[in-house]
Amino acid sequence: MTAPSTDAAGDAGTEWPLAVYRALREAGVTQASYVPDAGHARLIRALHDDTDVRTTVLTTEEEGIALAAGAWLGGDRAVLLMQSSGVGNCINMLSLPATCRFPFLTLVTMRGEWAEFNPWQIPMGLGTPATLGAMGVTLLRLERPEEAGEVVAAAANLAFDGDQQVAVLISQRMLGRKKWVEGK
Repeated sequence: MTAPSTDAAGDAGTEWPLAVYRALREAGVTQASYVPDAGHARLIRALHDDTDVRTTVLTTEEEGIALAAGAWLGGDRAVLLMQSSGVGNCINMLSLPATCRFPFLTLVTMRGEWAEFNPWQIPMGLGTPATLGAMGVTLLRLERPEEAGEVVAAAANLAFDGDQQVAVLISQRMLGRKKWVEGK
């Protein structure tokens, strides 16, 4: 059996998820939903470890948009964590925050870019920016680990204070090179 493995992108590549976590908490985010993703694993652990954050594992990414809407209506701030391959699952549901004019924040780990080994990831990786843009989502790009906190804080401010739909696209290079390895 084989499984994907990540070759970390240097020492700076290991600390950026904690900067993202801090930026989310400083922005008042108290709910996080996700479909499990290795690129978000450290951030997910930090969110789970925080007793003031409610985390929800999703069966599909569009459920996270509905959860974010419910959070906002209930007075909370939420973030949806997903991989670029999940953006295609959300296209119809993205009409909810746009039509109802509520803030939406998502952090998207990109695949199909730098050093991709899986050809199935390339089409949606290439289509993610255009798909989100077509639905009126503002895109911010995170390319460098040292900018993680600042970029996520700016996205949260734009979403929650500006009542916008915002996606932070996290470069595949930040996640490190993935490769298949033999499992146990």
